[in-house]
Amino acid sequence: MTERRIRVLICKPGLDGHDRGAKVVAASLRDAGMEVVYTGLRQTPEMVVETAIQEDVDAVGLSLHSAAHMTIFPRVLKLLRKRKADHILLTGGGIIPDEDRRELEEMGVGRLFGPGATSEEIVQYITAEVGRRRAAARAGA
Repeated sequence: MTERRIRVLICKPGLDGHDRGAKVVAASLRDAGMEVVYTGLRQTPEMVVETAIQEDVDAVGLSLHSAAHMTIFPRVLKLLRKRKADHILLTGGGIIPDEDRRELEEMGVGRLFGPGATSEEIVQYITAEVGRRRAAARAGA
């Protein structure tokens, strides 16, 4: 039996209307063989989590340039945990200061990518982290 392709949800939460980077990442993930769902602009954390569960994704990538990262990432993480979906990798990127990046990662958010990150880095990280999580789930089952 072959393992299913990695499924990723790419979202632009909040009022941020800058979506070029999210679209580039979505295309790069798709080109790497992943299934990608792109929600478009102005998603609430509740909408993000509901879509992630409905689409049975392995990872959620949030793109933020609105300085709301310390509100939105923790809220999505909390909602994923509340819905017992914390097996879903929460990652993303945007303009996030290093101090905030460290704090978010300590909360349980995956690696966060800033300006200058390559599509290859993002693909490699999601592939490795989803693989690690799948192996851990199989070992625990």
